[in-house]
Amino acid sequence: MDLYFAPLSCSLATRIALYESEQTAGFHEVVLSTKRTRTGADYRAINPKGQVPALVCDDGEILTEGVAILQYVADRAPASGLAPPAGEFARYRLQQWLNYIAAEVHKQVFYTLFNPAVPIEAKTFAREVALPIRFEHLSGHLKDRAYLVGDRFTVADAYLVTALNWAAPGGVDLKRWPVLADWHAVQLQRPAVARAVGEELALRAAA
Repeated sequence: MDLYFAPLSCSLATRIALYESEQTAGFHEVVLSTKRTRTGADYRAINPKGQVPALVCDDGEILTEGVAILQYVADRAPASGLAPPAGEFARYRLQQWLNYIAAEVHKQVFYTLFNPAVPIEAKTFAREVALPIRFEHLSGHLKDRAYLVGDRFTVADAYLVTALNWAAPGGVDLKRWPVLADWHAVQLQRPAVARAVGEELALRAAA
């Protein structure tokens, strides 16, 4: 497999999932501003949308959209427990949280905050209205739980820890939500998470 990624973007969740499940992959950094890889190749030949992540599978199939890629990676290593088996109700809970993070946290909040083309009124709404509602919802769910789904780390947790990494760069003080701040701190100590985040921080610093 080959993962096309941008450091500390949503593709980080897939790197975490690969490390958690001890799967090997090639990693190809994409410069999103130019839509080219670090080697100069046109990334749009892999993903015409120009977004990360994209995963080139062993059979040559190309998979895009982070939520789909995360489930694919998890299903390749069922013993890792990164996703409940298909058909179990817990699998739909996983999909519920993956979609919530993608649509409500990633896109509606952080995409809005980081996109320079978004009007200031929309940014203010995202920061002052949308974000608190979503963080309160997540806090309520995680108040007495270690993980989003069941009793073990899943790809939904990999996606959420990735999204919460954007709080500080987005000017959001995560300490306003102690449950999330504590949960995030614990997840960052997981060996696979620490490895993935450390590697991508180094890449960002070197850019």
